[in-house]
Amino acid sequence: MGLVVDYYVSLNSPWTHLGAARIEAMTAQHGATLQIWPVDFGTIFAASGGLPLPKRSPQRQAYRLQELPRWRDFLGIPIVIEPKHFPTSEALSSACVIAVRETMGHGPAIKLAHRVLKALWEEEADPGDAAVLGRLIGEVGLDAAKVLTLGAEPRWAEMKAADSQAALARGVFGAPSYVIGAEIFWGQDRLDFVARRLARG
Repeated sequence: MGLVVDYYVSLNSPWTHLGAARIEAMTAQHGATLQIWPVDFGTIFAASGGLPLPKRSPQRQAYRLQELPRWRDFLGIPIVIEPKHFPTSEALSSACVIAVRETMGHGPAIKLAHRVLKALWEEEADPGDAAVLGRLIGEVGLDAAKVLTLGAEPRWAEMKAADSQAALARGVFGAPSYVIGAEIFWGQDRLDFVARRLARG
């Protein structure tokens, strides 16, 4: 039986977006199961010593703006470095991803999460807007009205809060994090190590 990769994401994270296609391809190549967990990194940062982007030092913020173009060019992913809708509200989009995960499975939830990230980071769209999100849901082959209605149920916010505490308990502190058993791989720049771990089985 293949390994399970628990995939902790922020739907605002450019780094999650930059690793999205690669983690999907990598787990498929090695016969691993990819499980997605959109969690609240505000809660996680508060408990783990991290800072949200606006509260980071000017030096760290400036360095991020140097690193994003480097990775964009290296990977050939045409991201917008400072998209006009960043940060967008994750409330509805993450609720819809969780609702899809819980009712349809991780595969469709991953496709929706990655579509949301692409809309934000490549297309200057706002996935926090229900109309935009509905379009994205339809584009991944799901029923937009059904998913939006389901996503509006409060139980998904409660589940996200519980998933965030579970992530903290496992040692997760940043996005994206790929967790295999007790091993945490933080950041899309650690995907080579994920690949090596998957190859070992």
